Amino acid sequence: MRSIRPSSTVRRRGGGRRAVLPGPAAVALASVLALTATACDPGGAEAGGDASASASAAGDGRIRIPDHLRDKLKEHGIDLGQWENGAWRNWDRDDWLREAQDFVNPIIEDLWDPDRMRKAEEPDTGVVDGDLSGDRGVTDPTPRPVEAVAVPPAYHANAATAGKVFFDSPEGTMVCSATVVQDPAHPGKSNLVWTAGHCVHAGKKGGWYRNIAFVPSYNDAGRSAGELQNAAEEEVAPYGVWWGDWAQTSDQWIEQGGATGGDGASYDFAVIHVTPEKGSGGKSLEETVGSALPVDFDAPAVPETRSVTAIGYPAAPPYDGQKLYRCQDRPGRLSLSASDPTMYRIGCTMTAGSSGGGWIGTGSDGEPALVSNTSIGPVTSGWLAGPRLGAEARDVYDAVSEKFAGQ
Repeated sequence: MRSIRPSSTVRRRGGGRRAVLPGPAAVALASVLALTATACDPGGAEAGGDASASASAAGDGRIRIPDHLRDKLKEHGIDLGQWENGAWRNWDRDDWLREAQDFVNPIIEDLWDPDRMRKAEEPDTGVVDGDLSGDRGVTDPTPRPVEAVAVPPAYHANAATAGKVFFDSPEGTMVCSATVVQDPAHPGKSNLVWTAGHCVHAGKKGGWYRNIAFVPSYNDAGRSAGELQNAAEEEVAPYGVWWGDWAQTSDQWIEQGGATGGDGASYDFAVIHVTPEKGSGGKSLEETVGSALPVDFDAPAVPETRSVTAIGYPAAPPYDGQKLYRCQDRPGRLSLSASDPTMYRIGCTMTAGSSGGGWIGTGSDGEPALVSNTSIGPVTSGWLAGPRLGAEARDVYDAVSEKFAGQ
């Protein structure tokens, strides 16, 4: 029997979608497939300033939920016993928590076993590619496709900050990519993960996903799908499973975000604060994996000549989601609406599942930094687009950091 404990994840901003990235078809533009992140499941307790409070183990080894957290869950009509036994699969509109402050993410121990992680899906929605020449802002010529290159295993040695975000949605079990980032409130001891907004919240037509968890260096040895069929947990998740106990995305994504098209894509980013499912010996996520990237919020409207490297776990064919890939290219501009910030766009053949993965470039201080994340791309692949990280992104980041500053 799985045990369940609260992993409070409450935010003024939401975020999450299934393994499909929101597509680049926008306003007066023809539809383009938005790369969607694989599904997620809302879980967790809204714990106010006590978000990091964890359940205590009784003498019999069972998990005991603190009364004040249990009461918080009850405010949302959540019975922990029923939730653990499958009530989280109820996606009725009235029961799908939408607002930022409503996000809850109770930890269900052993839910994310190797088989369930391996079977997390890529997007199955296809949208015809569209002509972007009619945009109302500034769009550079479509970049040439850049073939994604496999990251050599061990992934931890070559991309220690990369990993996968798993979650449940009404469509099923989903997956995205994500990056460990620094926390200014806890230098050297960050528990922050950066991903796309659609990997945590469904946008304007839905609410928070459920059972959101991060696995750093997923499949570190780069085994094939066949080799992973009977893999032990330490082979798939060598640094453990880390559940989201707080998440935040932009207000724009919650209000405008969609599965396809470009709605909300310019604000498609999210920050998750995580906690280990089974303990980490008192170590933070950053200490556990040995690294975390700074985030550069001084993004110029017109990309500079420098190149960026996008990294992720593409899951839609010809990929299977089990291995880590990267693309390096010089970014151009993509405008989906004159009223929204221009996005960055690069040539890359990665497909859905890479959504949320970090774009690494040279920060304003000359050092490597996270400068964007994969948000959308066409059905046929060939390019990816990511949001510029400006004031709105900084607000999301600072809010999550400050939430846990005293803990």
